[in-house]
Amino acid sequence: MNALAALFKRGFSHGIHPDELKDQTHALPTQRMPFVERYTLPVHQHLGAPPRPVVAAGQRVQRGQLVAEPGAFVSTALHSPVTGWVRAIGPRRFPGGRYEQAIEIEADRYASQRLRVESPPDWRSLSLEDFVSLVQHSGIVGLGGASLPAHVKYSLREGVKIKTLIANGAECEPYLTNDHRIMVEQPEALLRGIEILHTLLGAEESIIGIELNKPDAIETLRAHIRSDQPIRVVPLRVKYPQGDSKMMIKSILDVEVPAGLHAADLGIIMNNVSTVAAIADYFASGMPYIDRMVTVSGPGIEYPANLVVPLGTPVREVLRFCGGVREDTREVVMGGPMMGTPVASLDEPVIKSSSGLLAFTAEHIARPTEYPCIRCGRCVEACPYFLNPARLAKLARARLYDEMKAFQVMECVECGSCTYSCPSGIPIVQMIRTAKNTLWAKKSKAE
Repeated sequence: MNALAALFKRGFSHGIHPDELKDQTHALPTQRMPFVERYTLPVHQHLGAPPRPVVAAGQRVQRGQLVAEPGAFVSTALHSPVTGWVRAIGPRRFPGGRYEQAIEIEADRYASQRLRVESPPDWRSLSLEDFVSLVQHSGIVGLGGASLPAHVKYSLREGVKIKTLIANGAECEPYLTNDHRIMVEQPEALLRGIEILHTLLGAEESIIGIELNKPDAIETLRAHIRSDQPIRVVPLRVKYPQGDSKMMIKSILDVEVPAGLHAADLGIIMNNVSTVAAIADYFASGMPYIDRMVTVSGPGIEYPANLVVPLGTPVREVLRFCGGVREDTREVVMGGPMMGTPVASLDEPVIKSSSGLLAFTAEHIARPTEYPCIRCGRCVEACPYFLNPARLAKLARARLYDEMKAFQVMECVECGSCTYSCPSGIPIVQMIRTAKNTLWAKKSKAE
């Protein structure tokens, strides 16, 4: 009882409790998606500068070969997911509907598609600087949703000492279960990745945070932790958005990360469990990041699945592999239902941030009738960042975007808790997202 009481006392404030909806896929073993005919690789699949293509149309490429090199420090490499030929480099539809530069590759149907890459050096012999460079050229990004190039977190400012390394296994978005399957199916890889980061970052302790709705993952990881590994598993209360980095730090360490600071400034590094496992795979086999684990689920899908999908695979092909969608399906969301983005076309490709493909029927996407704000305060009570979403929505509707900065709009992580809790059906987070995009565009233009 004391342990349970401590668990609830230690959690973060506010948040919501949406239905988990993970039953369709949480127990399904991961399958590999077969190779298809064509792949489209948007060059810009992460935060920061886009990589620069180093291949030309007509060129033959091997699976795992570099096709775009980092364009800046906050940038990462891009590799071919298949052996085949570069057929075009030009604007293609990007998830979200916009057009951006992409590399189109036709797979060689007669190739074995075996990975032929050189293994990286033994990580034990690396300096932190060399490790950062290798991770940058591996193409690995944060797989929890933000898609920040993974190496950026490991490039520490002078004088920063890492005390705690946290592997984030909360996976609090409804429907999504790919992180869950990583923890159950690949515990050795996850623990090996933690060992690599723990050693090279000089951390004092390593923690894996997992929500209590994944008891098999908690049990499996605890069973695989060796007595000489300074790693412990911390069960967490099931609450959204538990997977947000600042919320998890609050829940595990009872430490609040102030606005404007990063967790590393407080001696904390956090990575998603899939990111950590990808780093372990890279240093074990030399395999760059060319496959994404995706949960395919939702009321509109015939056969839900957890799939390993080559980057650049059209959404249409993934859905076809899962038996297609039902006749009354009206929307496919890339990501989770709270923070994901509806796809504008089924020809859009799977990218590094594509944690899920969710098919929703007309019944499940019916938009509530919007009424005027009644100032009930439920959005304020739901916001884990203690913002005033109703005020931000009012300013956004009036297009007073600059005024929104005074109310800390840029601190909003767009978790969607406000929209979920609004009894008036106001699309609060969508309006805030539009305002933030406008402010980022104005800043970029000014710079």
